[in-house]
Amino acid sequence: MGLNHIYFGSGKGKTTAALGLALRAAGCGMTVLIVQFLKSSDTSELHSLTEIDGITVLRSDKRFGFTFNMTDEEKAELTEVNNDLLRQAQTSLLSGKTGMLILDEFLDAYNLGFVDKALADDTALRHYDNSELIITGRTPPERYIALYDYVSEICSVKHPFDKGIPARKGIEY
Repeated sequence: MGLNHIYFGSGKGKTTAALGLALRAAGCGMTVLIVQFLKSSDTSELHSLTEIDGITVLRSDKRFGFTFNMTDEEKAELTEVNNDLLRQAQTSLLSGKTGMLILDEFLDAYNLGFVDKALADDTALRHYDNSELIITGRTPPERYIALYDYVSEICSVKHPFDKGIPARKGIEY
């Protein structure tokens, strides 16, 4: 029975929670597909995930940088890349070959308009009989909250960034 999960909010740990599920799923023999939106820089978890049988990571090969610094052409290109990643994810789910799909930073790509909303809704507002679907990001639409089985809000109470400490390798990236 496939159930749907959301990890959302302003706090650190949404991706970390989703990747913890990926580890658990791979450990019991499930096939896991992780699709990362709006992330193209090298992050430490990629080095470990590529070593684990049963886990595949899809993300952009091109580094786009921060969305607020992009030209209109770069934004259009990023949207097309994200749509392609989402189509690959949906195909994988519908084929029955993926036991768990993680759409990391999906909500941010969705809310910022960097993914086709009809395609996104068609993928993310379904229950898949034999696949778990996990999405992460800051703010889910209410209809997602209503339809999903697990909804966890991760809020920031305190963060080193507030004191001027930048993101640290192995902790935030």
